[in-house]
Amino acid sequence: MSTQKPPTAAVIGTGTIALGWIALFAARGLRVRVSSTRPDAAEYVTEALPGYAATLPDGALDPATLLDRISFVADLRDAVADADLVQENAPEDLALKQKLFARVADAAPPGALLLSSTSTLLPDQLGAELAEPGRVVVGHPFNPPHIVPLVEVVGARGADPALVARAVDFYRGLGKHPVVLRRALPGFVANRLQTALLREAIHLVREGVVTVGELDTVVTSSIGQRWAVVGPFEAFHLGGGPGGLRHWFAHLGAGLERGWESLGRPPADEETVETILAQADLSFARRPYPELAARRDRRQNAVIAALRTEDPAAPAPDSARTSPAVSQA
Repeated sequence: MSTQKPPTAAVIGTGTIALGWIALFAARGLRVRVSSTRPDAAEYVTEALPGYAATLPDGALDPATLLDRISFVADLRDAVADADLVQENAPEDLALKQKLFARVADAAPPGALLLSSTSTLLPDQLGAELAEPGRVVVGHPFNPPHIVPLVEVVGARGADPALVARAVDFYRGLGKHPVVLRRALPGFVANRLQTALLREAIHLVREGVVTVGELDTVVTSSIGQRWAVVGPFEAFHLGGGPGGLRHWFAHLGAGLERGWESLGRPPADEETVETILAQADLSFARRPYPELAARRDRRQNAVIAALRTEDPAAPAPDSARTSPAVSQA
């Protein structure tokens, strides 16, 4: 029987993303220290945790089991002291995050992984006030982070490749699918793709082509299901028949730019936003948020489980729920 001490993760914040990380880290056997400016952080997390515990990727766990691995530390320095890694989830305020990471770097062990869940800010910016700016690595999850496999890993310019590799190993040990971006740019990859689709979705609703509810049905009944099993490039490769993507470009590629030119550029003005919100209320307001989130999580887990059954060799969460190793610098 192993007597190795489980890694300690300091999670900064108690928002939606932080809650997902807290639940997943605890489920994988890490000791989790939660640092939050909320005076009621312990009560808030305790109340929210059952919803996350019920939808963990490889089966529900008793929330009490997770809470036994979680502690709440008001002082940031105490929270990150002797931690193996820090996962930051503060609001997307650059000045706030810079000051936060400066404090974290000063108090955390020299070899601790300093990770940020940011979806918009670049690692060079986040570490700007550190003696070693390249020490901060972005580990951007896709919501909900306790379920969706992707983590976009982004290192600062000139960051030690070994540091990025440590972050990749950590996330992979959680059962995630980390993808290292070769270049940092705002929004990274997944959110840029999502934003491009959202822009056209808003355009189509604003122009009265479909409603919000109908647009979601179009996506979930077509490209959403397709993209769950093949990405855009492979989908069009298959669309090209035996000749693949080369054949597809030769016969249909000439019309790509014309198609791009016809895409909408809707304004995000009050009228557009109100149109979207009014229709969204009709589609979603009938159910409370926890019910909608639980339904989403059950379906997401069902898709992941089905894909894992079809392809047993694909990466999967550690069903033994053992702590992932955190390599040292």
